[in-house]
Amino acid sequence: MDFFAYKNNKLYCEDVDLQDIAMECGTPCYVYSKKTLERHVEVYKNAFKTKNNLICFSVKSLSNISILELINKNGCGFDVVSGGELKRTLYIGADPKKIIFSGVGKSYDEILLGIQEGILSFNVESEAEVYRIEEIASLQNKIVDVAIRFNPEVDSGGHEYIKTGRKGDKFGISSDDSVLKIANYIYESKNLNLVGLACHIGSQIMDLESYRLTAKNIKELSIKIKEIGNKLDFLDLGGGLGIPYENDKTPSPQDLISIIEAELMDVEQRIVLEPGRSISGNAGVLLTKVEYIKDNFLIADAAMNDLLRPALYKAKHDVWSLTESKAIDQVWTIVGPVCESADVIAKDHPINADVGDILAIKTAGAYGFVMSSNYNSRVRPAEILVDGQTFNIVRSRESFDDLIKNEINLND
Repeated sequence: MDFFAYKNNKLYCEDVDLQDIAMECGTPCYVYSKKTLERHVEVYKNAFKTKNNLICFSVKSLSNISILELINKNGCGFDVVSGGELKRTLYIGADPKKIIFSGVGKSYDEILLGIQEGILSFNVESEAEVYRIEEIASLQNKIVDVAIRFNPEVDSGGHEYIKTGRKGDKFGISSDDSVLKIANYIYESKNLNLVGLACHIGSQIMDLESYRLTAKNIKELSIKIKEIGNKLDFLDLGGGLGIPYENDKTPSPQDLISIIEAELMDVEQRIVLEPGRSISGNAGVLLTKVEYIKDNFLIADAAMNDLLRPALYKAKHDVWSLTESKAIDQVWTIVGPVCESADVIAKDHPINADVGDILAIKTAGAYGFVMSSNYNSRVRPAEILVDGQTFNIVRSRESFDDLIKNEINLND
């Protein structure tokens, strides 16, 4: 559920007319609904029958500090995959003991920062990473908590690029024997403490049977790890729950958690989940203005540098006019101004629109602004947060000065 709807034939975010935001803030711009974000967090929290759990919001899906602060205040922890994301969560006052650091290529400085801040866990994804964390922990004279990320050999996800749980994927440890070898090494280490077992099978997942199999696998592997002598605090099943981009029928967090809890009902470890898209996805839209009409093309001012998903994944986003129309007699291909043939927002999309009209690209809250770029020397859009009848800019639109501020003119 989200709080974008037509009222008196005008499209609103909560109690704000989106046309008012477009007029005041310009386009393209991202608009997020506070009420939608808060509701999705509460749905996850309330779906658990057991109290022994932790929701770690996936920062990579939407990393604006005002959004992170909102999610933090609503009781979530965070899943980070870079030093920059870690610093963002620390900046907004997140509890380090609710931060999990994932990712296959953690640098020396990123590991050092996580150790110094005392985060909940590093989810390690290779033997080499274990050795690096141990080395840094030894130099810091500390015992560092880690979890092992393994691949449960579950092929799931909405696109080949977002499938992450198979043996041949770059993420995680691919064999149980390797996991047990690493678990034994950590058990013998003076500077490492194994606190969890983790996995993440992909993104935009619709089939809950994949999660059931994953829970079954993580439970069986945790028993073997416990026999070595390690006392695990948590089992982390990652995120990836699918959401509706058009008229998709998708499972709910309640459906997901009921299956996981049923499979893990007799385990002592707490359950950790890392939702991102299913919290932030339909909490945001991207507003864009129609600049030109040519043949069957609506040429908008938003482009693949603003919203990469359609070009990268062939992802489909519903696009709405800000004025409701019952009769639609035109089908358009909506494109942006970037000089790439892949710069297509929506193909063969039925909508009534004319030059100067504002369109709302739906379900753009996740992997929207965070994947934006300055390709074609385009400035990145503003971000706006709506709260009831009010809205605030939470990231200003970039300027030309922002584009060149880190460049050095050798002739100056």
